[in-house]
Amino acid sequence: MINLHFGKNYREVNPEEQGMSGRKPKPERKHRFQKTKKAGLVVLGIVLVLLLANSCWFTIKEEEQAVVCTFGTPKAVTDPGLHFKIPLIQTVTKVNTTIQGIAVGYDSDEEYTDEAMMITSDYNFIQVDFYAEYRISDPVKALYASEDPVDVLDNIAQNCIRTTIGSYNVDAVLTTGKNEIQANIKQMIMDKLEKYDIGIQLVSISIQDAQPPTTEVMTAFKAVETAKQGKETALNNANKYRNEQIPQAKAEADKILQDAEAQKESRINEAEGQASRFNSMYEEYIKYPSITKQRMFYETMEDILPDMKVIIEGANGSQIQQLLPLDSFNTAEATEE
Repeated sequence: MINLHFGKNYREVNPEEQGMSGRKPKPERKHRFQKTKKAGLVVLGIVLVLLLANSCWFTIKEEEQAVVCTFGTPKAVTDPGLHFKIPLIQTVTKVNTTIQGIAVGYDSDEEYTDEAMMITSDYNFIQVDFYAEYRISDPVKALYASEDPVDVLDNIAQNCIRTTIGSYNVDAVLTTGKNEIQANIKQMIMDKLEKYDIGIQLVSISIQDAQPPTTEVMTAFKAVETAKQGKETALNNANKYRNEQIPQAKAEADKILQDAEAQKESRINEAEGQASRFNSMYEEYIKYPSITKQRMFYETMEDILPDMKVIIEGANGSQIQQLLPLDSFNTAEATEE
């Protein structure tokens, strides 16, 4: 049997083997073996040095943060780029700080899970699923404040969702109250995350789908929704018609007012003219009353007599003679002219 001893310049040989071979090993083989051993140690040392050197540096990407733990004391490293660490003493854990999402109430196949079934304030069952977006706000707390911060967020979200859905009736959940429900759930989750302080922040949460658990109820609610949409359409059409008719009615009203104002001004001017004419006549009348009366009488007769017929009848009603107007004389005069 051959025994090799590192650090010694000889090689022990089994006496039986020596007796069988009948010769001793050559010195050249010992020297070659020592060189090979030294070369192997050198290569091993170089590899160890390279490994240690490589483990002294780590890189942080833009969307990452790191937690460097030194003898159990964690410290966050947020600046992207190349950083140094002490091998075998410091450990580095990288954390993704981009916005990520979790599904609440449905699985990867987009099928409802047991968490989707909820009850409303009017004791109706309904299936609702949500999608929540979050990001790591404090990598140290995200790693050490809880075992799994995402699982904690999921549990908090389910609790807040059930509490909020339970305070609304089924109509609000399916139709008109979705925005308000989402806002209330988000605020409730944010308050609880701030209280627990686990290094995770909620970005948004939205209702993906909400529907009754049975086909019959679903059909009835769809009919109600269709009726509500028809109501909204009718109201929009009515408002459109009103908006079209009101300007036209205002324009017509303005035209009537303008015509009335014009007629008013015309009558006022006419009345003022007549009053002025009467005043001027009155002034003349004061100067010469008898002459003015006679003139006014003649002017009045000139206006009345041309259209006036004077007929003298007998006592028994028989026509005797027509005196005025003298149509025959007027006609004759007109012909002569």
